[in-house]
Amino acid sequence: MHQFQAGNYVQQGYYKSFQPGFINRNWAIADMQVLQLLSQADRQLGRLDMYSEYVNIELFIRMHIAKEATQSSKIEGTQTNIEEAFLPKEEVDNEKRNDWEEVQNYIAAMNEAVKLLHALPFSSRLIRQTHRVLLQGVRGKHKQPGDYRRSQNWIGGATINDAVFVPPAQHTIDELMGDLEKFANDELNPLPDLLKIALIHYQFETIHPFLDGNGRVGRLLITLYLVSKGILKQPILYLSDFFERNRMLYYDNLMRARTHSDINQWFKFFLTGIIETAKNGVATFDGILQLQKAIDQKLKDVGVRSGDAHKVVNYMYAQPIVNAQTVGIVIGKQPKAAYKMIELLEELKIVKEITGGQRGKLYAFEGYLQLFESHKNPYG
Repeated sequence: MHQFQAGNYVQQGYYKSFQPGFINRNWAIADMQVLQLLSQADRQLGRLDMYSEYVNIELFIRMHIAKEATQSSKIEGTQTNIEEAFLPKEEVDNEKRNDWEEVQNYIAAMNEAVKLLHALPFSSRLIRQTHRVLLQGVRGKHKQPGDYRRSQNWIGGATINDAVFVPPAQHTIDELMGDLEKFANDELNPLPDLLKIALIHYQFETIHPFLDGNGRVGRLLITLYLVSKGILKQPILYLSDFFERNRMLYYDNLMRARTHSDINQWFKFFLTGIIETAKNGVATFDGILQLQKAIDQKLKDVGVRSGDAHKVVNYMYAQPIVNAQTVGIVIGKQPKAAYKMIELLEELKIVKEITGGQRGKLYAFEGYLQLFESHKNPYG
């Protein structure tokens, strides 16, 4: 990658925009540290993917996506946490509702994109459709959802003159995104897939093809690419948590690749993120299996009502916050039986009441939610 040329600045009247070079070409890797990290990243991803075989992933996928949605949105300044992501809209504070809606859209965009992968390749069409869902009815809804921008944008700064970075001019976007799409789908290109998606993410963020939502779509693409290539059977690896905890390094490494053509440093950061995130994913799944075992034992000990209790617990793996009405529907019984069931689950310390009110009580699957809270930071 010592031949990597990020691009050059082009005078656009009173400002300069950055014009990246095309990436659809053959690359050679000579940096041993990159190769060493690549080997580790492949190994850890393989370990994580094994859980797709041994665990009922469908039960837990919603939590993975909700965590990604909250962390990726947090990078953009929204303040919804994972617990709040599962609250019904009417339970969310008014001042947090816009943030909550953006997180819900992110979840919907990921679900839609994974579904579309069955019918579409990793492509501009897929990217634009994902963007359309992401911005539907939220703060960016007037910023051409689903369409590449037709005007100049910039990153940082109040005006284009004091911007931190000015992406390429709008009339070059179709060609740049066409190049990115060809590179993503070129099966003969010998560059390893993890380096390909690292380069695709860098290039996408550099092109900044939309007026809004570029960061979130760019981070979504990482998981979509891994699923589209069969590296992961299910979308269970998300880098936003790592990027959010190392936010300044994330931006600095992207910027350094543009200013110094130092793509190797970006690769090292990206691969470190894959390794740490995959390890954390394995730890989370181990934690889930232990939690399931402990809960099964508790329910075995209470005997008679364990059938209905299992139904509620299984429901909460996908929807970890419930009320009495939901519990009644899940077990198909009257409110009295639902309250009794909640009482039992509270006694067994499986759920915990989180509103502190007398009416409209909500119950959280606390031990499970804790498994998805942020892990250790590899950068201290």
